[in-house]
Amino acid sequence: MLDTIFSVTTITTMVGWLALLLSPLNPTWSERIAGAVLPLLLSVAYAVLLVMLWSDEGGYGDLAGVSALFAQPEGVLVAWVHFLAFDLFVGAWICRQARQDGITFWLVIPCLVLAFLFGPVGYLMFSIIRALTKRRPSKA
Repeated sequence: MLDTIFSVTTITTMVGWLALLLSPLNPTWSERIAGAVLPLLLSVAYAVLLVMLWSDEGGYGDLAGVSALFAQPEGVLVAWVHFLAFDLFVGAWICRQARQDGITFWLVIPCLVLAFLFGPVGYLMFSIIRALTKRRPSKA
């Protein structure tokens, strides 16, 4: 059952990432799918899994406690769905913000790939690109 949940949540998330990669074609649907619906569904799945698979083993107080949380497949699955939900949410934010800031999508694509693979690194790269491309007010 855990493998099935893993596969379903992962494939579902891939739909969101595909929507983000196609967002220049239809930003409204991309935003609805990857920026709202799928992160919310993944958040519901996360909450349900958290309740269903709760374990008293481990904790958040130290590295040993966190390691104990992830020592069981159930803990890894819960963490995986957490990552899927937040990384997709961040990817949608990157696309939305890039559109608002007028950043070319060609610069956004590597940020999305990094956000998909390494979460915070994609956010970091986008933040750097955003800072470097920010339009400065002209002196009149």
